[in-house]
Amino acid sequence: MSYPQDTPLRDVLRVPEGERLDLTAYDASATPAGPSDKAAGLAATAALAPRLADLQERLYAASTAGDRRRLLLVLQGMDTSGKGGTVKHVIGLFNPSGCRIRAFKAPTPEEQNHPFLWRIMKALPQPGEIGIFDRSHYEDVLIARVRDLVPRARLDRRYDQINRFESSLADDGVTVVKIFLHLSYEEQRNRLLERLDNPEKHWKFNAGDIEERAVWPAYREAYEIALDRCTTDEAPWYLVPADRKWYRNWAISKLLLEHLEALDPTYPPADFDVDECRRRLLLT
Repeated sequence: MSYPQDTPLRDVLRVPEGERLDLTAYDASATPAGPSDKAAGLAATAALAPRLADLQERLYAASTAGDRRRLLLVLQGMDTSGKGGTVKHVIGLFNPSGCRIRAFKAPTPEEQNHPFLWRIMKALPQPGEIGIFDRSHYEDVLIARVRDLVPRARLDRRYDQINRFESSLADDGVTVVKIFLHLSYEEQRNRLLERLDNPEKHWKFNAGDIEERAVWPAYREAYEIALDRCTTDEAPWYLVPADRKWYRNWAISKLLLEHLEALDPTYPPADFDVDECRRRLLLT
């Protein structure tokens, strides 16, 4: 499908509201509204870096004058879909001192003794920061559904809890950018084989990933439900085809740029007499 050149990518990739999603209808190798090929994609991503860095600095600078706004990037997807790769290649375009990165694993015993959003709230970015979640609170309606880890009635309540939570974040100045990395079953096999074939990547391989592939349809359904029930005006989902790594990196960089430009942070004015300070400095 072709799009007008000025169509924002956030409109192209946004998950539609009010209808049950069918992930099998989305081509994981597609490049909607993207550059023509890999070489062009790599160049386009690199070209976004200066503007992203500038906006990040402005966001942080604004926070020193009381601006509470910040951005939270939520990355979800099947194993090998590129959550870690996004952190490496996309977040690497930012100043790391202004980023707060958190990878969520299986809950610790302490975390299990608290409501499921407890550990999420502790990891939120501070004003002026860009937060990145590698997995997130959505694990509690994804793996929890697939593996029947909680009663179904409690699970069903969690979608509304998530929506209220994300709405409260928006009210507090958090721009939530939720990315579903849409990977194909075949491409996941290829990426897992690459890890097995390269001794330097054995540390990244988990034999449990093979078992998880056996319940791929159940995970797909769990994602379809989560994306459908938790796409809101305050925190929509974006579906990024992830079979082509170069497109994934470009698309997420572009989405971040569009959201930061919408925030339009500005440097705060000086709260001191600039001319007087210059005069005094010149006397030293």
